[in-house]
Amino acid sequence: MTLRRLGRTDLMVPALCLGTMTWGRQNSPEEGFAQMDMALDRGLFFWDTAEMYSAPPIAATYGRTEEIIGDWFARTGRRNEVLLASKVVGDGSGMDYLRGGKARADRKNIVEAVEASLKRLRTDHIDLYQLHWPDRQADRFGRTVAHPAAQPGEVPIEETLSVFADLIKAGKIRHVGVSNETPWGTMRYVAAADHLGLPRIASIQNPYSLLNRTFEMGLSEVALREDVSMLAYSPLAAGTLTGKYLDGALPAGSRRTVDHRKSRYDLPRGDAATRDYLSIARDHGLDPAAMAIAFVVSRSFVTSTIIGATSMDHLKVAIDAGSLTLSAEVLAALDAVHAANPNPCP
Repeated sequence: MTLRRLGRTDLMVPALCLGTMTWGRQNSPEEGFAQMDMALDRGLFFWDTAEMYSAPPIAATYGRTEEIIGDWFARTGRRNEVLLASKVVGDGSGMDYLRGGKARADRKNIVEAVEASLKRLRTDHIDLYQLHWPDRQADRFGRTVAHPAAQPGEVPIEETLSVFADLIKAGKIRHVGVSNETPWGTMRYVAAADHLGLPRIASIQNPYSLLNRTFEMGLSEVALREDVSMLAYSPLAAGTLTGKYLDGALPAGSRRTVDHRKSRYDLPRGDAATRDYLSIARDHGLDPAAMAIAFVVSRSFVTSTIIGATSMDHLKVAIDAGSLTLSAEVLAALDAVHAANPNPCP
């Protein structure tokens, strides 16, 4: 599998990254073990998780995915073959079960979080440690903030980055990244590193798919010019681009049947665009999921695309998509749909 440099680090990562958030909720531990086996055997040695997984997040499954990964490491002894990424919650408002309902991106919380993650993962270090979302009011998860002014109590970016610096010195993490960040926030992290001698963020993990190409507007330039690797999540728009949710369908065991929150991709314009993308796949003899993933992998500003699956068959399709090259005709057709119905599910 093609390898690409992670930011300005010495790490080379595959074009696909194994997402893990379904393990412990939609997938059993044994199914998670089987996915890890297949991924590593197919060259996907870059894995992403988070302290709040399994998803959707609830108190009963908090940290469960990291535990499953740790159990696999203990069972197989293959930790040294994996580049492991995890994430710490930013502003944990509404998550009363997380650090007494006072989770923030400050020193006390981050240190406590990383120690707990290391214990669950049964490892002495995390290769890429990311802030899951900003510790401030900002656009994320399909919600926009009309006037994102500074609010009392938000943790300064410089403080968060200084904690990461100390954790790097202690050997508990190797590199740092952000997730669900904005152009302003990303550049503030870059500036803090440049001017204060703090660790440089290696990556930004944000959504990107045929239904949500907003990363192209501002952040793609930051990613390319500042060498902040884009780790694209939800390339299938949480399964929407397979067509399985059209006309209000809710397949048994699907994410929308277990998630209490309304999907950011459950929007009328999203259904219309999905139908058009499915038509392109059908006309060109392509699997819709493979086409959608291959599109994301093909973007010059995407370093690695995070794939997740609830079945081994779906995981195989996703992995195979990493080596699928879309024709110029297909790419032009995809762009035409986007031009007619841009970003229906931002």
